[in-house]
Amino acid sequence: MQPFTERVIEIIKAIPEGKIMTYGQIAREAGSPRAARQVVRALHSMSKKHRLPWHRVVNGKGQIALQDDESYHEQLFSLESEGIQVGLNGTIDLGKYQYHP
Repeated sequence: MQPFTERVIEIIKAIPEGKIMTYGQIAREAGSPRAARQVVRALHSMSKKHRLPWHRVVNGKGQIALQDDESYHEQLFSLESEGIQVGLNGTIDLGKYQYHP
């Protein structure tokens, strides 16, 4: 595994319950500010294997970015069960819920 990917996994694992981070934010924290898409790929391929709290990662606008209905609602339910308020369009208040390690 590449050092960047290892760092991404560590960062995602450290997001506390009730907080979120963005793909771009994780990429910056992992040392590659322009690698948000690589964070998406890591989440997609490694969430189950590493038991990542994938639902705590959203896009730069604070929105749930998943397109398929089932995954979108799974993320929505998981966030709400942690006390995160999600707006009608899947938007989360970054000022209130964003985690800054």
